[in-house]
Amino acid sequence: MSALPTPLNAPEARFEPLTLDGLDALLHIEQQAYPHPWTRGNFTDALAAGYEIQQLMAGDTLLGYFVAMVGVDEVHLLNLTVAPAYQHQGWARVLLDALALWSRGRGAQWLWLEVRVSNLRALHVYQAHGFRRVGERKRYYPAAHGQREDAVVMSRAL
Repeated sequence: MSALPTPLNAPEARFEPLTLDGLDALLHIEQQAYPHPWTRGNFTDALAAGYEIQQLMAGDTLLGYFVAMVGVDEVHLLNLTVAPAYQHQGWARVLLDALALWSRGRGAQWLWLEVRVSNLRALHVYQAHGFRRVGERKRYYPAAHGQREDAVVMSRAL
């Protein structure tokens, strides 16, 4: 993917595919961002399965990333993360725009995702980006003290 415009005084942002060499930096952000982060094994399995993992970089700084899986006429967003230090700056929207563009290029008609019911900020971002709530998955995510949390299922027509 090519370079994107960035706010004033910010280095030029670009997308790069994840390689094993970049996994440690990505895992550091994943662990900062979530109480129940993906593991190294989750990411290496995603790479081995051929899932799309794109990193949003500004210079040598990792701003965020997405992991997506292609289906017959759809793409399923598995993980979208903005580094905590760069949240509230519009980078999630940049990641979602890039995901939609990449998905269209693969012939997808729909984007799908799950998000924790408690993640109100992410729900707002996804809704503002055209995703609509289409269902729920009960006890989908791990939660504190061995509990489970429901997921909101969302989709967006491309």
